[in-house]
Amino acid sequence: MKINLTDLTEKIEQEDYLQDLETVKYADISKSKGKIKIIASKMIKETVAAIKHDSLSHIAVEVTGQRPVTFALEINIINLPYSNYKKIANFFEEDKSYPVFVYFETKSEFLNASGFRIDQLATEKEMQETEPELIERLTDLMVEKIKQVREYEKPTTAVKKSKSKAENKAKKID
Repeated sequence: MKINLTDLTEKIEQEDYLQDLETVKYADISKSKGKIKIIASKMIKETVAAIKHDSLSHIAVEVTGQRPVTFALEINIINLPYSNYKKIANFFEEDKSYPVFVYFETKSEFLNASGFRIDQLATEKEMQETEPELIERLTDLMVEKIKQVREYEKPTTAVKKSKSKAENKAKKID
């Protein structure tokens, strides 16, 4: 599947693509890689179905709980989420068609400083030819990101550090 910039932008603006959002609780998946694999399998299968129908897609799973995280698979020509689709024009020509890729997105305020990560998961061909391997890969990525979210410690800001150093100096003088 190839798509030109105009068609891509129009489809994203009009939300003319396959969409699915599922919500699960940490408690339902936290102790079982098998349950995460079921979710990953569904995400991969829906994305493959979209590719077979020459459609874009946004397949997402929101994990709720103390440290929420959202995973998504999107079909796109660049590693930018649909929410930033207007920036795609900065990188591509309007009249040329480009191949699509599947990108894996992770969103959580407990992930990193930006709260977002996007990686290319597969090409269109890989999605259709290596589905079982991609299910395993996506499962492993989701497990890894959940662990990262659970272990994340927000950095203290430089302002707070500077202030506490100044307070310590003031205490020493007194």
